[in-house]
Amino acid sequence: MPLPSPIILAFDTSAACCAAAVLVGDQIVAQAEEHMAKGQAERLIGLCQELLQSAGLNFKNLSAVGVGIGPGNFTGIRISVSAARGLALGLGIPAVGVSGFDALRLGTSGPCACAIAARRDQLYLEVFDGEVAQKPILVPADELPEFKGPLVGATGQAPRHQGAVSIARLTAERYQHTPPRPAPLYLRPADAAPARDAPPVILP
Repeated sequence: MPLPSPIILAFDTSAACCAAAVLVGDQIVAQAEEHMAKGQAERLIGLCQELLQSAGLNFKNLSAVGVGIGPGNFTGIRISVSAARGLALGLGIPAVGVSGFDALRLGTSGPCACAIAARRDQLYLEVFDGEVAQKPILVPADELPEFKGPLVGATGQAPRHQGAVSIARLTAERYQHTPPRPAPLYLRPADAAPARDAPPVILP
C-alpha cells in the first residue's frame, strides 16, 4: 500500500532544545522536543532517525526536509540549517527554511505579532498586518511597538502548534514551489568573540 504524500521531516535547534516532527499526508505521526543547552549537533540526526523509525519510515521515504532558520541561538541555527542542506543534497529532495515567526503564526488568522525571546530582556518581533509581514526587528521587551491583534509567543499567548510541527506543515505547503536553500535568519551580531580558526561558512 503506497504511503500518503507528502512525507516531511522537520527540525529546529534555534533555541535550547532539539525538536523534530514527521508529517505523513496531513497527519503528524511522530514528534519530540528534547531540552538541552548544548549537544544539538550530536543529537539531531539520531533523534530524526528515531522518529522516522517509530513511524515505520526512513530518510529515503522523505519528500522534503523543513528546518527552523531562526532567529535564535547562532550555533543552533547553523547546526540545523547545515543538517537540512546536507540531507537535501544527499537525498535529492528540497529543503525548506521556515522562520520562527511563521512557525509561531501558523493557526492564527488576521493581524498579530509574533515574538521570540532574545537575550538582555529583548524580543525578536515580527508584525503581521493580515497577510503582509513587516520586517522583523529586535526590541526591548518593555518597548513593543503598536500592533493589531494578539501577541503570539514570548510574553504573549501560546502558539497553536509546537515549533517543529508548524515547520513540517509549512514545509508541506511550500516544498513544491522551488524554495531557496535555507539560510540562517540573524537579527543581531553574535555575542561570542571570533574563533582563532574561522568556522565553516554556509554558502548562500
